[in-house]
Parts: sequence; C-alpha cells; structure tokens
Amino acid sequence: MGVSGPIRVVVAKPGLDGHDRGAKVIARALRDAGMEVIYTGLHQTPEQVVDTAIQEDADAIGLSILSGAHMTLFAKVLELLKERDALDIKVFGGGIIPQGDIPLLKDLGVAEIFTPGATTGAVVDWVNANIRQNVA
Repeated sequence: MGVSGPIRVVVAKPGLDGHDRGAKVIARALRDAGMEVIYTGLHQTPEQVVDTAIQEDADAIGLSILSGAHMTLFAKVLELLKERDALDIKVFGGGIIPQGDIPLLKDLGVAEIFTPGATTGAVVDWVNANIRQNVA
C-alpha cells in the first residue's frame, strides 16, 4: 500500500444493538497502542460504517455485534466495500457470535472474529500483525 503513519481503524456498532461498552474498551486499547481510532457510535447502518471508513481512509473496520444479526451485518458491510472498490479495508469484529458461525463469516471475507473473553492485548496484537505493517 505504501501508506505510512499509524494504523487507522473504524470501530462501529451497526444495527439496533444498544450496548457499546466493549466497543469503547477496544477503541481505547487500539488508541493506547498508537492507532488512530474513529468510533462511530451506536445504531450505525452498514452504509454509514463503510462511508466513514472510506472518508477516513481507514485500514480496517472493527464491528461489535451483540444483537444476533452478525451474519447479515458483516455480509452487508463486505458487500458495500466490494461495491465501492474498497476491499483493501479489512473487516474484523467481535461480540456474541456462535462458534459455528465463525467459519461462515471468514468464508464471507471477515478477517478475524473475537469472542467474549478475548483480551484487548489479543485484539491489539492481531491488528498490528494483520492490518498493514505498522509503519509509524
């Protein structure tokens, strides 16, 4: 990519899920690790999330989904990224996601899924290792 500077991550809460504590904890951990984080707030549509990621020149989108709509929301975000020729923006996420759905999400193009109990350190380490080389 040839991009320098900190990794830029959009952290988003798509759909009707109204609980964002975990997303805020991850956003803070990524920020404290030297990344630029754009937190979109609650009740974002997939279109809003993708628009934000493109406008902010993000390297990744981290979705937090606790509502059970993970298959639909991840698929829509990936579909919109493809339509906008922005599949270089990697998508990862976490929340209440059944183990059986994780391979299906990865088949759709989700780079990684973190389930409850994942540490902030594990998320930060994964982002550093998998979202463009950290060229600070």
